[in-house]
Amino acid sequence: MEHHLTQSNLPEIGSQGVVSEILSGQRELNVRQIRALASRFHVSPAVFI
Repeated sequence: MEHHLTQSNLPEIGSQGVVSEILSGQRELNVRQIRALASRFHVSPAVFI
């Protein structure tokens, strides 16, 4: 990852299993996760849609 993050560094998304599923394309981000990531990285939520 660009910010040198691992699955365990993204607790706002969910468990490591959930993060793995999102990164592999098996699951999509939900609204709560998008808002949390946008806040963490100081970007618009639209970045994650």
